[in-house]
Amino acid sequence: MQKRGEKAEGSRGSLSVSSAGVETMDRLLPPMNTSKSPRKRTTSQCKSEPPLLLTSKRTIYTAGRPPWYNEHGTQSKEAFVIGLGGGSASGKTTVARLIIEALDVPWVVLLSMDSFYKVLTIEQQEQAANNDFNFDHPDAFDFDLIICTLKKLKQGRSVKIPVYDFTSHSQKKDWKTLYGANVIIFEGIMAFADKELLKLLDLKIFVDTDSDIRLVRRLRRDIGERGREIEGVIKQYNKFVKPAFDQYIQPTMRLADIVVPRGSGNTVAIDLIVQHVHSQLEEREISVRAALASAHQFQPLPKTLSVLKSSPQVRGMHTIIRNKETSRDEFIFYSKRLMRLLIEHALSLLPFRNCTVQTPQGQDYDGRAYDGTRITGVSVLRAGETMEPALRAVCKDVRIGTILIQTNPYTGEPELHYLRLPKDISEDHVILMDCTVSTGAAAMMAVRVLLDHDVPEDKIFLLCLLMAEMGVHSVAYAFPQVKIITTAVDKKVNDLFHIIPGIGNFGDRYFGTDMPADWSDEEDVSNI
Repeated sequence: MQKRGEKAEGSRGSLSVSSAGVETMDRLLPPMNTSKSPRKRTTSQCKSEPPLLLTSKRTIYTAGRPPWYNEHGTQSKEAFVIGLGGGSASGKTTVARLIIEALDVPWVVLLSMDSFYKVLTIEQQEQAANNDFNFDHPDAFDFDLIICTLKKLKQGRSVKIPVYDFTSHSQKKDWKTLYGANVIIFEGIMAFADKELLKLLDLKIFVDTDSDIRLVRRLRRDIGERGREIEGVIKQYNKFVKPAFDQYIQPTMRLADIVVPRGSGNTVAIDLIVQHVHSQLEEREISVRAALASAHQFQPLPKTLSVLKSSPQVRGMHTIIRNKETSRDEFIFYSKRLMRLLIEHALSLLPFRNCTVQTPQGQDYDGRAYDGTRITGVSVLRAGETMEPALRAVCKDVRIGTILIQTNPYTGEPELHYLRLPKDISEDHVILMDCTVSTGAAAMMAVRVLLDHDVPEDKIFLLCLLMAEMGVHSVAYAFPQVKIITTAVDKKVNDLFHIIPGIGNFGDRYFGTDMPADWSDEEDVSNI
């Protein structure tokens, strides 16, 4: 145990502590007194973050998404992690949201230290109810879980976050799932208090707000939002919050790369922070599709690929749907026929076991039965959902999930915008449905999402009406156990990553959203 006044590893001098009778853990950075008496300060505990942040310019998805995947299906660069420290009610969360909005990057995770309070014992629950439990001490937080969670997020892996109820001082039953992102912002009163935690932070910001302002904010929050009595709030502040700030929080200001006086009101500091983070993101960025385009050329097609037999019937249907003169009604009709054949072919590749049943004539029949828990279909929106009716038609009570992945028009990179997956999907064989795959970048992201939800790689079946050889190679190389099933494989993609000879934009042709060649914004406006 590190005691008061001892010099810590990596500290800048001998330390003294004004509060008596408190020891710090070895892993914690010790408090430190400077020669000058500091102003009294303290920050706010943040509320649960929403899944998205609406700004004046765009929607920012704060649920996150693993960025920068390479041709191996793994993350090539770690996310940039910002640590935001400061006292209780100093405005850390507000500063975080201002940074997020000014950064203007689409994928962000905002992670609060308040989610990681330890589960209280019955005795501690009683103390908390009487405002006699110290929530501002390092021992109140589960640092092991915090470090494990941040490491996974930084690596682009999904994590489950506990949801803390400040009214009852307990964790809720439901945990929420977060993904890694371009930027991760971790905020909390003890954000800089742990040595291992500090190693994960690429940029450390301390929000410095006057103690009187912090006390007023805390009173307003605890009374208005958490149903506390004013006497209890003041008692807890004087007994725990203020001493903890002086002993554990304020000394960590020396570890910050940037100190932001006045919190959210300091727009100059926030602008400087944003400029620095932008420069870091530019250094990390790569083009996934460009890397995939040259990764596996001239290789034989993988054994995990299964192509529907090119019978005259299948060839004839391909002729119809590839023809640019085909009407939309015919395109939909023959696409659906191909989808049904593709689904039937995929089901034949599922594991089956021997079983014996009795016929109505009382005779035994040696047959086969599906050897698995369940079959779940996951469609990659929007084109993938056109395959759902065919799956429902042949799989009774099949569960359906959806993933929305769209290509960024500026970077050409796939980005995840939405997902909804059934519970316990990790136990199922998953049929992942998308109509066309060119480079495989979006398909790889969809597979990665399923792996994040603990679906075994060998239980994922990727079904496509049409694939380019490049896409087949990319998916198979990154995920060698995923089964790839399609009705046809075309040889090439053009400079815009369109399949050649291809089928055109399947979603536009199916849903009737393709525009005539002479369409223009001006003409569209005149017709309204």
